[in-house]
Amino acid sequence: MNIDSVNQQIQVQREKLLAHSLYKNIQSPEDLQTFLKHHVFAVWDFMSLLKALQNNLTCTTLPWKPVGNPVTRYLINEIVLGEETDVDDEGLYKSHYEMYLEAMDVCGASTTQINSFVSQLTDVDSVQRVLESSNLPNSIKEFLQFTFQLIAEGKPHKIAAAFTFGREDLIPDMFTAILKDMQQEYPSINLKKLVYYFERHIEVDGDTHGPLAYKMVEELCGNDTEKWEEVQAVAIASLEKRIVLWDGILAEINVQTHA
Repeated sequence: MNIDSVNQQIQVQREKLLAHSLYKNIQSPEDLQTFLKHHVFAVWDFMSLLKALQNNLTCTTLPWKPVGNPVTRYLINEIVLGEETDVDDEGLYKSHYEMYLEAMDVCGASTTQINSFVSQLTDVDSVQRVLESSNLPNSIKEFLQFTFQLIAEGKPHKIAAAFTFGREDLIPDMFTAILKDMQQEYPSINLKKLVYYFERHIEVDGDTHGPLAYKMVEELCGNDTEKWEEVQAVAIASLEKRIVLWDGILAEINVQTHA
């Protein structure tokens, strides 16, 4: 088994996501703002997977000691550099998560839920506790619970599978086109930073981080058939959880539309 065979096995879920009816139902600034306040949890979740991999594959404690495979150390550190300190539309260093929050603020989407959630977290164990006591939609809870169960399990190849096959290239080019059309139709809403985020994130994923992530999975699995089977299972589950998240966003948009 290899990357190509995993990609073949997840094709059904990928196609379902790319063709999800959510996109054609984002027809107003209010619909977009609903999308953003849900999707930001996936952006934060992605950064958490990223740091979980760095913690597992490199030395992040003192005293420093060489940890693991130098190749996987390089791959994850290279990805962390770009995701945690990329350059925004004004040439300033920011993480992709911070870029996203800024874009939400500029276009009038509420960041209250995500900021409140993150502010209550103290360690990995607190994530489940805060989720259980929160009034977040079940779709967000289910999405995050899956991720942090993987992180708690601590198997790098499984964490890498969720990180690699659940990336933002799941958002099709048509979404950026929707944003640009909406900007023309509703000139009072400023979507410049949001368009930059999606174009930049998808560009970096496709050109650099995607290939690096594939290489990382290959290094972590080697010729171990059991690990490859676990990677495939996690990849499919990750996409199914993203579909749950998308279904939750669409449900809220439909409630607003018919209110």
